[in-house]
Amino acid sequence: MSDILTHLEGSVLTITINRIEKKNSITSAMYADMAQALADAEKNAAVRVVLFQGHETIFSAGNDIADFLNKPPSNQDSPVFHFLRNISTFTKPVLAAVAGPAVGIGTTMLLHCDLVYAGDNAAFSMPFVNLGICPEAASTLLVPQMMGYHRAAEVLMMGEPFMAEAALEVGLVNRVVPPTEVNSYAQAQARKLALKPLSSLLETKRLMKQGQAELVKKQMAEEGAIFSRMLQEPAALEAFGAFMEKRRPDFSKL
Repeated sequence: MSDILTHLEGSVLTITINRIEKKNSITSAMYADMAQALADAEKNAAVRVVLFQGHETIFSAGNDIADFLNKPPSNQDSPVFHFLRNISTFTKPVLAAVAGPAVGIGTTMLLHCDLVYAGDNAAFSMPFVNLGICPEAASTLLVPQMMGYHRAAEVLMMGEPFMAEAALEVGLVNRVVPPTEVNSYAQAQARKLALKPLSSLLETKRLMKQGQAELVKKQMAEEGAIFSRMLQEPAALEAFGAFMEKRRPDFSKL
């Protein structure tokens, strides 16, 4: 069975991260599949709304580290950056249903969704600094805008998880429900949107986003270039080496 499942019903395209045995960690092939699903949905008149979902116990543990180290994103054409560009510029409504951990890109991709629903077991984290790299997905622009500078500094610099109620408070999620209900609740909301006039949805989304679309594009490009460079530097090599060796990293001389 595929690690990325797509299902179109009632004008709602559901994209499911389906690698539960690996905590829904995402490989470059999975990024490519999600990027392609969005590209196809953009052109498909039968698709009016897109919904991302995981499992009630896990949304995504972020990058599959072994795959990530084997196929690092060396340039802007890498699958992960292709996916981020596609989700950030997607013109139709995008929803997400998040239960359990949402690590790294599992959280930053939500910044480009229009509506996000969380299970009360959701735990969001952006531990990029802990891995010796920098954030991506224009999160260094969008997280301070959403949370304010000091809260953003805490979640981006400390990299520690914050739970669903905190995410609700800062506006990252729209509603918190039991984890067994989050996918069905988000599906119901997606179906409501799909019944509305698409032209009105498209223009409303465009008008809300147009003021900073170029800023987001520029920030993503700069973050991506720095991210790729930092992957080759000592701090990241130590962090990822420690992860693979199941030990605590030592940054004392870096």
